[in-house]
Amino acid sequence: MDYVVLMPGANLQYFTGLSLHLSERLALALIAADAQSIHIVLPALEQPRALAEYSGEIAVRWFPWSDDEGPMNALRNAAAGLIGRTVGVEYTTMRVMELRALEEVAGIHSIDASAAIASLRMQKGNDEIELMREAVRIVEAGLKTAIEAIQPGRTEREIARMWEEAMQAAGGEGPSFATIVASGPNSANPHHTTGERQIQTGDLVILDGGALYRGYCSDITRTVSVGEPTAQQRKLYDAVLAANRAACAGAKPGMSGAQVDRLARQVIEDAELGRYFIHRTGHGLGMEIHEPPYIASTNKVALPIGTVFTVEPGTYVAGIGGVRIEDDVLLTANGAECLTNFPRELIVK
Repeated sequence: MDYVVLMPGANLQYFTGLSLHLSERLALALIAADAQSIHIVLPALEQPRALAEYSGEIAVRWFPWSDDEGPMNALRNAAAGLIGRTVGVEYTTMRVMELRALEEVAGIHSIDASAAIASLRMQKGNDEIELMREAVRIVEAGLKTAIEAIQPGRTEREIARMWEEAMQAAGGEGPSFATIVASGPNSANPHHTTGERQIQTGDLVILDGGALYRGYCSDITRTVSVGEPTAQQRKLYDAVLAANRAACAGAKPGMSGAQVDRLARQVIEDAELGRYFIHRTGHGLGMEIHEPPYIASTNKVALPIGTVFTVEPGTYVAGIGGVRIEDDVLLTANGAECLTNFPRELIVK
């Protein structure tokens, strides 16, 4: 790649600190492979905020454009060095609008830069890890409040609201994703949309939430039993807890995502519950709630020191309920460190 073109979003913020918003107005950054310059095309109305935010060491040339003139002249001037070059773009972020505009002004040959960028963002520095530790502290403070509030008659939405308010009180900037509270039959749906169902005695309740702190995410899931669990519910819980422990204890630098996935999945399969574990074991975590590496059977890439990912095995059985236990894990030279430390043993309300 001779250049990389970044869209507003996590990658642009990672490299430049700029939190530009993706909108109907064209905005992008062009970064030369030699890292000697950054050209940023953006609406003129966004430039004052961008100037205030940017604190990088690399010189930036700004190419603002107004609604009256449109973006093409600004883009043409910014992209003069791209003519005939190989340019890396974000396949999952760049829209047809930006790609066609670049092709028109520079005739670029575009390739996917996602893997190269992910390999840099995957290894967290000490400053990033400290921000994530704080995001974990915040989400666990909120989770404690949410679990204490669980009782028959309260709705899923009430518990989610209490959790989010407690995170804000603890210093969070907001939830890192839509908070999930799934009770009773809803707990058998891994990505249930929190609703108005009232919690009842006999329910398993999955609580899945995260906090955002200075641009970094946390993500945790715990499962609570309202009243004593049945033997079938206890079997689900014990298998998932053992799977969580196996993956957290066994993960090491140099293992692939597939190998970590196998550590958890094997335990659940040995309990003859494999058909109820219907998602990957985890995902990378950082500036985005889901980012590489993915802890799945398809990921054969070795995980380096500094990688942060979730371990979240689960089982979901209609008529019985669902169980998921999720932790945030940091790979160190000595193995895996759990950043999340909220109790994992079954809590009975």
